[in-house]
Amino acid sequence: MTSATSASVQALLWRDAALQLLDQRLLPAQERYLEARDAGTVARAIADMVVRGAPAIGIAAAYGMVLAARAGADLAAAEAQLAASRPTAVNLHWALARLGRLWRAGADAERLEAEAVRMHAEDLAANRAMGRLGASLIKPGSSVLTHCNTGALATGGHGTALGVIRSAWQEGRLAAVYHTETRPWLQGARLTAWELAREEIPAQMIADGAGAHLMKVRRIDWVIVGADRIAANGDTANKIGTYQLAVAARAHGVRFMVVAPASTFDLQLAGGEAIPIEERDAGELTAFGASAVAPAGTRVYNPVFDVTPAALIDAIVCERGVIEKPDAARVAEVIGRTS
Repeated sequence: MTSATSASVQALLWRDAALQLLDQRLLPAQERYLEARDAGTVARAIADMVVRGAPAIGIAAAYGMVLAARAGADLAAAEAQLAASRPTAVNLHWALARLGRLWRAGADAERLEAEAVRMHAEDLAANRAMGRLGASLIKPGSSVLTHCNTGALATGGHGTALGVIRSAWQEGRLAAVYHTETRPWLQGARLTAWELAREEIPAQMIADGAGAHLMKVRRIDWVIVGADRIAANGDTANKIGTYQLAVAARAHGVRFMVVAPASTFDLQLAGGEAIPIEERDAGELTAFGASAVAPAGTRVYNPVFDVTPAALIDAIVCERGVIEKPDAARVAEVIGRTS
């Protein structure tokens, strides 16, 4: 069984009982796929940022469970290893729970594989639906700013926030596209710029600290971002730097859109204060590649996500619809309610 999408950029490929992961650490210099044939390799690839982006992480974890089942491995141990690879992206745990319900009920490797392939295809379809819904909110002639990478590289194809930008561009709605560099992994500079170039969408990159200035001196109509977890009240965790863009957007009259599939909502969490925030190694800030950029012994605080309060968000777009001015009641109307 082979996963298949029509996306021009594919972060994950399931071929010949192996998971092929486009190594995003090497982009844009090299396009090289890492092959995973066991759950441990998938877990390390997630932790080491070979694959990143909440939806793509979830899909990769699902295939990791398939690999474990095909090898006759301890599925509970494989599930625990994959679950520990990244703490903030709820799609990871959603995917493992979906596969977990099957294998605990006795499903074999073939059944798990079919489910993982279905999840992959569903994500692509959801992204295309979000692209259409999000684009419909953007008036022709608009200028937009995005943060991090939320395109096909972060998903099963097309993208979330970048998918909306892609759809809006195809519909002739955009006059200008801006994106951040997104320190410290430079997902904007390395990945978003690469995807936009491949799609022949003209864009300009800004330094992470230039967002408020950009909004002051040039007309920006929307900031459009993705999400790694959304609480029941609409508070949203996303790449560090998102919150400051939301604050700047509100100060400058710029609308703020979050784009994420329904699997990103964690209705068990009432608000954003309960979202776990991953902190990563200090070396990501004190070094650039093999070169030190800070004095030895520099102390570092390196959270890689922040939480944007729902009050700063104008619209959350998911495949089920648009949640305008999100709060607990509006989220429940579109996504559902906790039991």
